[in-house]
Amino acid sequence: MAQSLSNLHVHLIFSTKNRHPWLAAEWRTDVWRYLAGAFDGQKCHALKIGGVADHVHALFDLHRTVALSDVVGQIKAESSKWIKQDKKIGDFAWQAGYGAFAVSASNLDQVVDYIARQEEHHAKTTFQDEFRAFLERHRVPYDERYVWD
Repeated sequence: MAQSLSNLHVHLIFSTKNRHPWLAAEWRTDVWRYLAGAFDGQKCHALKIGGVADHVHALFDLHRTVALSDVVGQIKAESSKWIKQDKKIGDFAWQAGYGAFAVSASNLDQVVDYIARQEEHHAKTTFQDEFRAFLERHRVPYDERYVWD
């Protein structure tokens, strides 16, 4: 094949270090905008970014020339630095790990809606329970001792 083509959608989930509620409601939208720009800088297009005080959900298109781990590492590093400087939170940090789940094109609207409704969703469930459910639904083997930091 002469041309390389792909259409990979990723639902990325990551939290603040120790799930500390650093992401204040009054400037959370600024963080989502910053993250969208950071994805663009990695040749990836963010379809929806949202979350609550202690974690982020991002639905994005993974460009065919970049590795997922590189994109996530760069996104987290850039945004952490920006939050520390712009929001004056010197102790801010993201957790070391993340969860990334493939999304079929036929499910994009449902995932966008899910991300948009995070406040409502987390009135009923914790981040940990939500993340465990994602791991189980996507059949990702895990050891509870190493999931949280």
